[in-house]
Amino acid sequence: MRFFLGVLVTIAVLALGGLAFVWSGIYNVAAALPHQPLVFWALDTTKRNSVEARASALAAPEDLGADRAARGFGDYDEMCVLCHGAPGVEPTEWGKGLRPEPPDLQDEVARWTAPELFWILRNGIKMSGMPALGPTHSDEDLWNVVAFLQTLPDMTSEEYARQRQNAQSQ
Repeated sequence: MRFFLGVLVTIAVLALGGLAFVWSGIYNVAAALPHQPLVFWALDTTKRNSVEARASALAAPEDLGADRAARGFGDYDEMCVLCHGAPGVEPTEWGKGLRPEPPDLQDEVARWTAPELFWILRNGIKMSGMPALGPTHSDEDLWNVVAFLQTLPDMTSEEYARQRQNAQSQ
């Protein structure tokens, strides 16, 4: 009985301490500063596990090839390059000011499956600046962007510039 009471008191003290921390304003939420390493680890681990769990029920279309990637380029160039950049294209100044910092997708996309990328595009990521595109874009459009994203790791800056020029001339 004493052990059970001790556990309950410990839980109550920890909960009150957590609430006091939240209400105190001690943690600096300024976007000009990076997250503390422990906070970054907690947020990144939560994000990764959450996306993996929710995207596991999704199946990617079988035709995530060059045609879809070509159709997804325009949306990527219009919406994503501002924060994430592209081969030979730096993110905008305000994109560089986001915290957590938007990843360089040329390096990052290999860490995610196609369904996970789709889930992120459709639902966004809270407290990261990554918007949910599902309310404004069709699943077809989002899968096209996923197909384009999967071409980024091997894309050169010249290839990106050529696609941009082709899109602008159409």
